[in-house]
Amino acid sequence: MIARSAGSIGGFAQLAFIAEQFGYAYAGAGFGGLKSEQLMLELVPDPSPEAQARADRNRALYPNADDGVSLPPPVREEVELLKARISFDLASQYTAKQRLALGLPLATVLTAAPCVRFGLHSTAALVAGLLWAAFMLLVPVGLASVRRKRDRYGARLRAAGFIPVTDKLGRMRYVSPGGQLPGRGNPAT
Repeated sequence: MIARSAGSIGGFAQLAFIAEQFGYAYAGAGFGGLKSEQLMLELVPDPSPEAQARADRNRALYPNADDGVSLPPPVREEVELLKARISFDLASQYTAKQRLALGLPLATVLTAAPCVRFGLHSTAALVAGLLWAAFMLLVPVGLASVRRKRDRYGARLRAAGFIPVTDKLGRMRYVSPGGQLPGRGNPAT
């Protein structure tokens, strides 16, 4: 498991690509850890014969890979597919109801800030009410945006032959053809 509070999805996709060249497999991504804004990437050992052969070949070709410079060159299409998988997993981490349950109380607390800072009088209450209304108008926009992202990345993955499966938490995930999620009889759990 790798956690970063800074970085990009593209950077994690490149990291996952390099890890896959040395015998690991992408297993998931999400926000969490000690800080909720930390992007978490899960990589697990891949015991498949293909992955082990690829790892042996790359260890021989790139004996100084641990310097972080002498690495296999990224294959753009594979990195883009990993980026799509990571993006789909991030967009699928919470359901719409869970997003509402997390977002509405937060928006309410944030909009109450003017009243706390300046006291409860008509101007502060008006500003708080306007802020709350603006947040509530943005809720459906945010939910629709996440749904569009999920649909777009899901279509990209299906077009590349990835298979939708449901994980143990009930979320839809995509695995490569012939692949499986960790924990489904897969020794790479």
